Amino acid sequence: MANAHVRIVEVSKSFGSTHALSRVSLEIPRGSFTTFLGPSGCGKTTLLRIIAGLQEADGGSIFIGPRMVNGTASHLRGAVMVFQDYALFPHLTAAQNIAYGLRVRKLPGAEIHSRVARIASYLGVEELLDRRPAQLSGGQQQRIALARALVTEPEVLLLDEPLSNLDARLRETVRAELRRVQRSLGITTIYVTHDQTEALSMSDQLVVMDRGTVVQTGSPRQVYSAPRNAFVASFVGTANLFPARVLRSARPVALCGTRGSTIPVKTQGAELAVGSAVVLSVRPEHIRLSTEAPPASSEHQAVIQGVVTACLFEGSRARYWIEAMGREVVVDAPGADEGDELRGEVFLTFDADRVHLMREEPRDA
Repeated sequence: MANAHVRIVEVSKSFGSTHALSRVSLEIPRGSFTTFLGPSGCGKTTLLRIIAGLQEADGGSIFIGPRMVNGTASHLRGAVMVFQDYALFPHLTAAQNIAYGLRVRKLPGAEIHSRVARIASYLGVEELLDRRPAQLSGGQQQRIALARALVTEPEVLLLDEPLSNLDARLRETVRAELRRVQRSLGITTIYVTHDQTEALSMSDQLVVMDRGTVVQTGSPRQVYSAPRNAFVASFVGTANLFPARVLRSARPVALCGTRGSTIPVKTQGAELAVGSAVVLSVRPEHIRLSTEAPPASSEHQAVIQGVVTACLFEGSRARYWIEAMGREVVVDAPGADEGDELRGEVFLTFDADRVHLMREEPRDA
């Protein structure tokens, strides 16, 4: 990648018999907001700490710009990390916390004062500078921690689940503010989270990790619309997964059997052999519900029958759980007025171009 700012090359890390990272290679574009997304224990925080220089890799290389930084002290890498608990010094004021890194570098007092005042004004925390962390709310502490990182003018900003301690409403506000700051400064940012909403809404590049490896990389829209495998489909958003076999292989439509039924699928790329095991993924918002049977399905549309087992009203939408084709199917429909929820037998309709087909990949235990 010509504009790569951070390059990770064949990085591995083990803790005893546990392989936290297995030969991970990755490129982070300059000025991008890249998110490492994955379940707990997938290696995302370990990788972030290795980039920061807080842990050393067992093998592989880390480059920031043209420099290989393996063995380089953390404070000399040009990468600054904001921790999940913010790690503010409780005995220092907000201003002193922000200035800490500058004082370590022994910058002149006048320059320290000027830079602290400038970043505090930019983040809107000027009135908080005389307070200590115990006198700050969670959102205020997050801004002070961010100011402390940005005031050193790092090349790369590393964020380890910095919003996880905030309540849902504040998290949404701070998330938007953080993205605004990143875009305004154009700073290369790497963000770690297990929150799908954060990852999808904030990122330029999404890196999905599982068990110490990178499973898929792409824009949020690419990863959501075309997941590489069943793990990505089910972890990034909600997906209805249907194991199937190809009954007829032909472009642009392949018919795949699922428990005696057929679902039309638009294939991409090479044809699949008849009998191939595949997995079909359909997002809940791509399924339409009705109480009356729609016109007969064609090679461009599938209609299956099911029974509503539960419905949850979520404001702008209603989420249904439906027993269909021997499995539970989740469907999102526009929110209905009270008493208008669908019940009993329903028909589920979705278009062939809304079904994503994945070659079946065994997932080791």
